[in-house]
Parts: sequence; structure tokens; C-alpha cells
Amino acid sequence: MVAAENTYGDLVQQIGDIHVHVLSIISDPNLDPHEYEANVDDARQIADADIVIENGDGYDDWMDKLMATTGNSHRLVIKAYDVAPNHLYENEHVWYNPDNVIAISQKILDDMKQKDPADRADFDANFARLKSDIEKLDTRIADLKTKFAGTPIGLTETIFLYQSTLIGLNVLTPWAFDKAIAEGNDPTPPDAVAAEQQLTSRQDKILVYNEQTITPITTKLQDEARALDIPIVPVMETMPPGMHYQLWMENQLDALGKALTGVTRH
Repeated sequence: MVAAENTYGDLVQQIGDIHVHVLSIISDPNLDPHEYEANVDDARQIADADIVIENGDGYDDWMDKLMATTGNSHRLVIKAYDVAPNHLYENEHVWYNPDNVIAISQKILDDMKQKDPADRADFDANFARLKSDIEKLDTRIADLKTKFAGTPIGLTETIFLYQSTLIGLNVLTPWAFDKAIAEGNDPTPPDAVAAEQQLTSRQDKILVYNEQTITPITTKLQDEARALDIPIVPVMETMPPGMHYQLWMENQLDALGKALTGVTRH
């Protein structure tokens, strides 16, 4: 089985356990999934895969190009964005919504049982444990919402909008600014000025910073936040090595909660 990103590869591995071999093409946080250039080895792995999972919605178009060059009539393809029930406008980062991940994991389970019905009981048991863990993230998000809904924050990218929306945080940064950064473009001068002024005037109580989308503009915001003692909460686009999805999200939510607790006590 081949996953475009290790986030999805981890879900496959947790459900399939000893019954699957998973290759995650993007597993290095230093790589930008948007700009990745696939190679011959990737094509060979995809050609032989029973199941391929990608994010979709333009996030990893290179996977579609690879599959187009590697015919396999028996291959099942999962596009996570299409399976996810909850979408934000022009925002493909669906794995930042735990309910989306449950739906995606359910699709993985269904396809695994189709390919390997003999091990369906193991798959079902593994999925049940995974789902229980992910539902704990929903509980954590609900707790954060109870405590911190309405808190004004700044973002450097759109990736965290799925969770900031669920928590009810008040994102002040212009959406067009975050979208431009997410797509590797320069935001307009008015949007850049607005994002900076919101921070320097301390309207933003924290700054959520995507560590994998770094530009001179986002670095400047980070430096200004640090100079003003405004907490910076780092988030990532690619799951760090050695983690499971649920632990990764839990750690980020814990860091967010700690930062919000600090600023709301003042």
C-alpha cells in the first residue's frame, strides 16, 4: 500500500498492522508536499500497490500523474479530501479535523477488507481502537472551545483553520494573507500590513505558526511575536517521524491550550 503523505500512511498502518506493508512517500517534515517531485522508485511502488491513498483537491497532484503512468486495474484509490465530510473554503488540509480522519479511516478499513477479507476481524478491532483515540481529540477540542472560544489569534497559514474553527477562536489575520502563504505566494501589501499591525498592537493573543511554510514575511511575524512575548504555537503539515496521528494532534492541542491559558489569565 502506498500513501502520498505519512499522516495517511500511519492510519493505514494502524488499521492494517502486521497484515500490511505501507510506503509513505512524504515523511520528511522538511519537504513541501505541494512541490514534491516524484521519482522512478515511487512510480514502481505505486504500480504494484493494492491501495493508494492521497489527499487530493490539488494538494498532491503528482500522485495522480504517477498513477496515470502506472496502469493497475485492481488498484483501489482513496482521495481523502473527497471522503472527508467537512470542508473549509479552498482549504485542502482536511486531516486537521478529527471527524474527517474518522471518515477517512473508515474508508481505509472498507478497502482493506475488500482486498483482504480473511483478516477483517483484525482490521475491525484495530479501527475501533483508532476511532476511540481520535474521538478523544474531539473531546479535547470541545474542552478548549469551552475555555477559549472567541480568543483573538493570528495565523501564518490556512492549515490550522480547521481546528481554530472547531475551537471557536477568532482568527484576525486576513484569510487572503493565509491563503497566499499556503500557496507559496506573496500576500498583498495591505494584507501583510494588516497581519503585522494586528500582531504589533497585541490584538493577536497568540500566533499559530506553520513550521513548514516559512517565508521572510512569516519569519518577521514570528520575530515580532517573540519580541512582544506573544506566545508562538508551532504546527506542522507533515506528521513528525515516530508518531501516530492522534499523538501528533494531541501534542499540538496541548501546546495550544498551554499558550491560551497563559494569555487569558492576564
